[in-house]
Parts: sequence; C-alpha cells; structure tokens
Amino acid sequence: MSEFHITFMGALLAALFSVSMSVLLRWMFRVPRVIPLAAAKARRAVGAIKKILVPTSGALYSERGIELACRLGEEQKAEIYLVNVLEVPRTLPLEAPMPEAEAKAQDIIKRGESIVSLRGLPAKGEVRRGRVAGEEIIRAARDWEADLIVMGIRSQIRMAQEILGRNSDLILRRAPCEVILDKPSSEA
Repeated sequence: MSEFHITFMGALLAALFSVSMSVLLRWMFRVPRVIPLAAAKARRAVGAIKKILVPTSGALYSERGIELACRLGEEQKAEIYLVNVLEVPRTLPLEAPMPEAEAKAQDIIKRGESIVSLRGLPAKGEVRRGRVAGEEIIRAARDWEADLIVMGIRSQIRMAQEILGRNSDLILRRAPCEVILDKPSSEA
C-alpha cells in the first residue's frame, strides 16, 4: 500500500485548477442574456455598414464629419467615399472650365483622403459637378450604393429656420440610405 503525502503547494495547485475549471464550465454553459429584437436588428444594421459617403467642403466641420465616418466604419473596415461637389452656376454649361475651383476641390479631396488613411481605411475621392450640391450628393450615394451618409454641419446657427442648410435638408429628405449629421459643439 502506497502512502499519500499532501503538500501545501499541491493542495494549492489542486484548488486553483478546480476553481479555474469551474469558472470555465460556468462560462461555457452560460445562457446569453435575452435582448430585445429591435436591439438585435440595430446591432446587425450597424454591422452591415460597408460603404460610407462623406460630402466634404474643406471646412473644419466637414473634416470632423470625415473623422466621425472613420470611427463609425472602423470595426467593419468600411470604405469611405469622399465627394466634393462643384456647384456650377446655371448661366454656365456643366462642363465649363473652372480651374481654380477644380484645383481647390482636388486639394479638399486629398486632405480628406489623408484623414481616412490615418485610420487605415480604404478611401475613394471624387469631385463632381452639379447645379445643386445636395442633388449631386444623393446621386453619388445611389451610384456608389452607400449604406450611410455622414455629414458635418455648421455649429453656428443664425436663425431658427436655418438649423439645416439647403443641402442638408435636401439630403435628409431624399437620401437612399441612412444619414447622420454631425454638428460640433459651439466651442469647437
């Protein structure tokens, strides 16, 4: 008959092993908490965002919209599509040369792409021409099949009727996808 010798270290290791195994088994057989169906759908909807359209004008609030789009799309590695619209006056043909405005628009797109690249997300930028920027942004969202539009808007509001600009209002009403407006605080 062999004799068992119990040491303090052996007892401690056995207790530690028993506790860790019981914790592991409790975790494995834990029933997940029930969440409402609406919450489950919302989580799935946010996870489905793969293409985010960000209209950019080069203003600070617009670039903050780019940053917000990057944070929203970071987890699912969404593509960020940047668009700058050159509003061509109705007195000119849409193809009329506007070299200064075109150069400025390209610089705005490049700046936006650099913000997106800092987050490690893929970015595509495009300068579009149109009579009304809001209509062209809606067209871009349809062409690109965007899942979400993120727009930065001015923080300074002059009158109660001007909470949204003409383009923001148009996009909210007619966009083919979800729209998020980002208004920075007045101090920003």
